[in-house]
Amino acid sequence: MCGIAGFTGDGDSAVLHRMIDVLAHRGPDGEGTWIDQHSRVLFGHRRLSIVDLADGTQPMTTLDEHLVVTFNGEIYNHPELRTQLESLGHRFKTDHSDTEVLLYGYREWGPGLLKKLNGMWSFALFDRRKNELFLSRDRFGKKPLFYYLDDRSFAFASELNALCLHPSVPKDVDPEALQKFFAYGFIPAPRTLLSRVKKLPAGHWMRVHLPEMRSEIRQFWEFELDPFETIPENPERAWGEELVQRLDEAVRCRLQADVPVGVFLSGGIDSTTIATLAARHHPSIETFSIGFEQKSFDEREFARFAAETAKTRHLEEVFSPERFLQWALATAGKMDEVMGDSSILPTALVSKLARQHVTVALSGDGSDELFAGYDPFRALQPARLYTAMAAGKINRVVRSLAERLPVSHANLSLDFKLKRMLRGLSYPEQCWLPAWMGPLDPQEIGELFGSKPDPEELYAEAISAWNHPSAENDVDRTMQFYVRLYLQDDILVKTDRASMMHGLEARSPFLDINFVDFVRRIPAAYKLRGGITKYILKEAMRGLIPDRIIDRAKKGFGIPIGTWFKHGDLTLNSFAVPKELHWPWINRRLAEHRAGRRDDRGMLWCAWLLQNSSLLN
Repeated sequence: MCGIAGFTGDGDSAVLHRMIDVLAHRGPDGEGTWIDQHSRVLFGHRRLSIVDLADGTQPMTTLDEHLVVTFNGEIYNHPELRTQLESLGHRFKTDHSDTEVLLYGYREWGPGLLKKLNGMWSFALFDRRKNELFLSRDRFGKKPLFYYLDDRSFAFASELNALCLHPSVPKDVDPEALQKFFAYGFIPAPRTLLSRVKKLPAGHWMRVHLPEMRSEIRQFWEFELDPFETIPENPERAWGEELVQRLDEAVRCRLQADVPVGVFLSGGIDSTTIATLAARHHPSIETFSIGFEQKSFDEREFARFAAETAKTRHLEEVFSPERFLQWALATAGKMDEVMGDSSILPTALVSKLARQHVTVALSGDGSDELFAGYDPFRALQPARLYTAMAAGKINRVVRSLAERLPVSHANLSLDFKLKRMLRGLSYPEQCWLPAWMGPLDPQEIGELFGSKPDPEELYAEAISAWNHPSAENDVDRTMQFYVRLYLQDDILVKTDRASMMHGLEARSPFLDINFVDFVRRIPAAYKLRGGITKYILKEAMRGLIPDRIIDRAKKGFGIPIGTWFKHGDLTLNSFAVPKELHWPWINRRLAEHRAGRRDDRGMLWCAWLLQNSSLLN
């Protein structure tokens, strides 16, 4: 796991060094640069040494130096690909570097290499013969890649803070991206907080032809649902056995490293499954969790029980209110582009804890999205029944009454879920999910920005996912939203940022492509069944992990952010950037939040992050 940066056109080696210096937390073990004075291409790299510690230095070239790459990520099937490439006549100079497999794999297969890779990646490769750059990002977007292109320069980096150090990159804020930030709680690709800077979307590659700066972007993979036409006689057993087998192999692959590996453990079904499977292959493995003094957010009891049954060496830390503000400020300062998922704070803390013992940690990311694990999946049927009976004016009256319910800042409290559900049902069905989950709805965003946005434009990405042609029912449509949008631009961003702040590599066995290719074929009726989320996964894991873990209610990795705003642990400045926001409106909402008249934890956290963003200050 590393940090990468580079450019062509304007800029010199001093600029490159400043860019990679900012990425030192992503790669604390070393740095490297490669410069082609003739083509004016400069590549930089910060290394976190995981595989082939002696020979994996980057940027790396082929033996003839016609290809050069700077790479962030891990390719888990690189030994098999290396063997295949050697049989085709390619000679390697390293012992077992996955980076070198990218070089010769690209030489042999071109962009076709990407479909052969099992792993996570963002990389930039320069072909000196063709005088062109080739960049790619993995299927789910586990690894970040920002870029800027004009008619004189092209620049890329793992973080916006690094990219902004290139002299050609403009720093002006994108007002539409800001609106989407308050609509979703994150900024969906390809947009970024900056108006002319983009993210390469997950599952895409980009080619830049030099010197004319002509570019093309293509999608090489997308998540599609393709249910089995034939159901086995006992699907819980047949599919369950296949799930366990494929997931076990995914975990085994992700334990490969030349450094210590551990597991994030919350005590839920996902992390407990990963820890249990990891302990099969690595009996002395360590697990890590975070607890809270506020009971509705604390999961330590279940994490300890899971560690005991999996027979891991377990370590934990408590996220106390006394240390919250200092930790929040430190994390916000390292966050790079803002993202409104406040669980980045405990994720960063558990990453820091883990990094004191290991260099790699496995996580349960991806399971909720693939197996219909979130509460909104269960809300779909009641939502349809409600809208059939209480459309229009009736819903407005019911929503008004619900707003009078006492505010609770407990984790996923009943009043919070009810108010969010009614808010979403004020909009067309394709807007339900973002309106349920986002910090503000379109009406409120209009008040914040001074002009009401068109919901179809504001939620364009969510609507596109909802309407994906492979989705045949509401569960499928919701799954498309979570996988194609929420997973890429929230969950994986959170995990990447939080772990890399502390030089820790996080790996996601549930997102192994061989596992995903099987899961996407299991029909929705076996993922959400009789109101039971993750049904087929839960049945597959019975006997492997305790029923007490399998059948417990989902808690989520939330933090008491609403309470901290109410009691003044978090405050907002009376003057602030960005100027596009109507700060008096935010301050009025803060006053109402503190008076207990509303719960604005999501919006207030987003505003607080903008005030403390290193990109804007």
